Amino acid sequence: MTTWSETPLRAEHVGSLLRPDSLRRAHREHASGLLNADALREVTDHAIVDAVRMQEEVGLRVVTDGEFRRASWFVDFVEKVRGFALEKVTAFPFRREGSENASWRGPVVRGKVGRSGSIVVDDFVFLDATTEAIAKVTLPTPSAMHFFGGPRGVDRNIYPALEDFFVDLAEIYRQELVALREAGCRYVQLDEVPLALLCDPAIRDILTARGDDPDHLTGLYIGAVNSVLRDRSADMFIAMHVCRGNYKGRWMGAGGYGPIAERLFNETAVDAFLLEFDTERAGTFEPLRYLPATKQAFLGLISTKTNTVETVDALRSRLDDAFRYAEPRQLGICPQCGFASSVGGNPITPEAQRMKLRLAVEVARQTWGTA
Repeated sequence: MTTWSETPLRAEHVGSLLRPDSLRRAHREHASGLLNADALREVTDHAIVDAVRMQEEVGLRVVTDGEFRRASWFVDFVEKVRGFALEKVTAFPFRREGSENASWRGPVVRGKVGRSGSIVVDDFVFLDATTEAIAKVTLPTPSAMHFFGGPRGVDRNIYPALEDFFVDLAEIYRQELVALREAGCRYVQLDEVPLALLCDPAIRDILTARGDDPDHLTGLYIGAVNSVLRDRSADMFIAMHVCRGNYKGRWMGAGGYGPIAERLFNETAVDAFLLEFDTERAGTFEPLRYLPATKQAFLGLISTKTNTVETVDALRSRLDDAFRYAEPRQLGICPQCGFASSVGGNPITPEAQRMKLRLAVEVARQTWGTA
């Protein structure tokens, strides 16, 4: 295990990785009754070890377990925490040019929420034992547990006052953070989608039509994160990944960070941001001018949605553009999102995934002298 370093990170990745064929096959066999839970766990453990070795080999200083124990980036949280259910999301489908929209099921509150035990602590313990690198775990943000269900997403018979739901929700996270630190974890990433969707003018119109104030939601969700982190240990590094949706190469929202940037960067009590910047949908780098001197941003310039591997020169040119708005010492580079936010993965090959992660390290070394 490597504890947190004073040397700033420059190359990062968001967390999820393509599931290998062996793991996908094991899940199918488990679902059909041909493989028991212990055997599935053994296959998963081996796959995680292999994923960690790949991350180490490309030169990353921070590794994850690829989120191999999850069906998707948020479902694990929903399944392990009392009070949540999954229901079809109608207002925010996944989109992609030239293909039909994809529907999905998101979190809703149908009981009093509470932590039943480890959410990612056990995952961290296994991951940490496999590596000398920094082991990072990821969790969905509180906003993801509220936003997608709409006005009826939180049962008002259970929580007549929405504030009481967020109080209970924050306590779940605080308990998990304490347990993570006691287990030795020093790096936690919070995955944020709703705040990014509040940058999309069309989505803001949808919210206004259903009676929500997008600016109020911005403050509510930033406040929820800050409540989660209220008592966090000073030796834990907390990052926030901000994403417009990622499902098999599809996306939910578009729009630059302008509507939320000043509040997001200055009010959110995290140490760093991992920001989507791989397409024009994410806007320009201009909002980086709001990034305070005490915080870092990893720029998601490398796409996880296509096999096309970016070039060093193109990425360094984009970094030069970003340096017009934020100091180079504040920045780093990463892919725009994970490679498999759900078990199905993105339309990309394992070799392209490896090349893109290695590319992030190479560009970081050329630009900052270290990854």
